Amino acid sequence: MIKTIEWTDAGVVMLDQLLLPAEEVYRTYTDYEGVAEAIRSMVIRGAPAIGVAAAMGVALGVKNLPELPPEERDRRFGAVCDAISATRPTAVNLFWAVDRMKRVYARVRDEGPGEIRRALVGEALRMHAADIESNRALGRMGQELIPDGARVLTHCNAGALATAGYGTALGVIRAAVEAGKRVEVFADETRPFLQGARLTAWELMKDGIGVTVITDNMAGHFMKKGGIDCVVVGADRIAANGDVANKIGTYTVAVLARENNIPFYVAAPVSTVDLEMPDGSGIRIEERDGDEVRTIRGVRITPENVPVAHPAFDVTPSRYVGAIMTDRGVARAPYAGSLRRLCAQAAGRA
Repeated sequence: MIKTIEWTDAGVVMLDQLLLPAEEVYRTYTDYEGVAEAIRSMVIRGAPAIGVAAAMGVALGVKNLPELPPEERDRRFGAVCDAISATRPTAVNLFWAVDRMKRVYARVRDEGPGEIRRALVGEALRMHAADIESNRALGRMGQELIPDGARVLTHCNAGALATAGYGTALGVIRAAVEAGKRVEVFADETRPFLQGARLTAWELMKDGIGVTVITDNMAGHFMKKGGIDCVVVGADRIAANGDVANKIGTYTVAVLARENNIPFYVAAPVSTVDLEMPDGSGIRIEERDGDEVRTIRGVRITPENVPVAHPAFDVTPSRYVGAIMTDRGVARAPYAGSLRRLCAQAAGRA
């Protein structure tokens, strides 16, 4: 299985996704500032992977703290959490992970520096292992919606690279293949970072799963001609009513799927569900540097100084979503009730 992120004695090791598929380079980060920059620059990306990276970054920050009076240690810990939280605004898993680390710190803050370090490192490792387990559970449940012989369209990358391992949307596809089903994948290239062309295609080729890359504006063509049987995407945040924030272009795919009577599914762990967000209108959409649109691999593709808009995500209304596959079961409309029940079930087993 692809190792996206790993805790080692030397530091937090991440596969640099900016260099794939041309180069497979692992980078080691020895302080929380490096982890924060890796999240911000998209060395690591994908909501579940960002959550694990955030937890490891917080643990790394505490591991490197000198001996301090408790009040000063509290202040330094808060600064570490704030720095990690400020990296990317849309993926709820990041904030979920930091909040979880804060609760552990509050529980052990009076037990001394050594115990604090052990507790936070242990929690980050548990979150890493739990993410892989939840992805496998999600895959087993979600694959039941994938028919044998399906031609599945994906958008962005929601595979092992977007998680601690196995994947969400691609985890469903992997599980379907493991169940003996024949599956063919069409991967939207996903401009401007090309996560589909670079990452999804790379992952699936490594697994021996058939994949064809198409440009984003080809999806409607293949749907209309009957070449797509269902769509499976990941999510960075799911509101309480089932509205889904995911990589920019997902909303377009969902509308096209509805027009062509094609099931549109979302695959994400329950940690991606934000019950405090009533609907998608309140989800903050990250705006990234326009040069990421103006250039590809450093080569300019627009006139110099032309204005560029670069929202990194969009929100798909729940009415377009046929089902939300989670690690606790499959939610269906009305999502306000089904998602709340699954989240309650997860909380009861935590």
